[in-house]
Amino acid sequence: MKNKLSLKIGLLFFVFILIIESILFIFLYFNLVNDRVDELLDGILIRGDNHRDVLEQSFTEETVHHVAVMETNAPNTVAITDEHNRVIESSEPVTSEMASLMAHTDTGPHEGRILSDDWRNDPYVVSESPIVINDEIEGYVYMLSDAGNIRTIINQLTNQFILAGILTLALTAGTIFLLTRFITAPIVRMREATERMSKGELDITLGYVRNDELGELEFSIRKLAQDLEKVKQERNDFLASIAHELRTPLTYLKGYADMAGREATKEKDRAEYLVILKEEAEQLNKLVNNLFELAKLDQNTFSIEKQRLPIRQPIDAVAKMMEPLLKEKGITLNIRCPEDLYADIDPERFQQVILNLVDNAVKYSHPSSAIQIIVAEGENEITINVSDQGEGIAKHHLPYLFDRLYRVDKSRSREFGGSGIGLAIVKKIIEAHGGSIEAKSVVGKGTEMIISLKKTCGDMSINE
Repeated sequence: MKNKLSLKIGLLFFVFILIIESILFIFLYFNLVNDRVDELLDGILIRGDNHRDVLEQSFTEETVHHVAVMETNAPNTVAITDEHNRVIESSEPVTSEMASLMAHTDTGPHEGRILSDDWRNDPYVVSESPIVINDEIEGYVYMLSDAGNIRTIINQLTNQFILAGILTLALTAGTIFLLTRFITAPIVRMREATERMSKGELDITLGYVRNDELGELEFSIRKLAQDLEKVKQERNDFLASIAHELRTPLTYLKGYADMAGREATKEKDRAEYLVILKEEAEQLNKLVNNLFELAKLDQNTFSIEKQRLPIRQPIDAVAKMMEPLLKEKGITLNIRCPEDLYADIDPERFQQVILNLVDNAVKYSHPSSAIQIIVAEGENEITINVSDQGEGIAKHHLPYLFDRLYRVDKSRSREFGGSGIGLAIVKKIIEAHGGSIEAKSVVGKGTEMIISLKKTCGDMSINE
């Protein structure tokens, strides 16, 4: 429970908002208390000044008595003294506590003043308004208000603030609870979805349609599930294809080995079987080597060691290597490549690419046809086009041509010795050079493979 994300977020928000609300409540409370006390103190001071103004116009016994009578039933007490601070008349009997608060030795301003404002400790708050006639102080008007009334008002205000604070905390806690549930509920479901994915359940549907970060996360999880499903399917297909590719030559090896080992087998037939066994062993060895090569490419454990050299160099090496096979099939290899065009490439890997493409072109070309290798230099890239005049490839096969173990015509793969791995290796090597490769084909006319390599500062003709 204590490790739940919703609880952590909720507590964090609650503490943060509690601190802010506490600061605001304290600030508001003390401001309201001070304003209310100031309002009460200003009230008795103004009332005392009003009585003082009346007495300054007529400072007689009748007027003094009239002022005292006016405050008889009021919540405040008025006391009128002479210039020596002796009480002349008051609306209520002046007690010793009142007298002690009224006692003073200095003379206050004509506009009056608050003598005692300690409402928390004193029994009364007191204002003083001097009576000045002909520039002489003739007496004082004291207004006394029971401090208990102020404390009662402040206590009521305090209780209201406490109640408001409790309600605010409750509403805040409820709001935070709902918000955190709203925020974390999708995250919890996504966590559950990833747990199901880890157990192999890849058909994940979260059902969210949101345009925020959680929506993007949900989309990423669904895409991850789809990608994992695709990888799982590709892995299964890959293993099935590998099993098939290995089973076929092994079956041939076992069958011909059995026939070659029979005593009744003629020497001529035995020699023929041994040739077939050698061919099948070579084919199996080539398949295993290609698988290792592909594994190294996938794991990025192979190295590309680029050198700046004429791009025609690996092409001519392949042409020389393929010359016997080309003559045997009567196929012409035409090369159009500038002698002075240099590029930063790995000669061994790039030769492997050209060899694979030319070998495929030879396999699927008609006798007496031609294979073209055309190298062109553009402004930003170098293109290498390897084309043949063979049977061509149907359009729906082209998007998968560079997938591992994908073969266009599985029924003829053994006839041409194809395993569907070569083009996958070619693509990996070209991408490691920072380039790309694509295939174009027209059924009945032939296929062309187009390699595009980005030019670097050194990739240019030496006569430029």
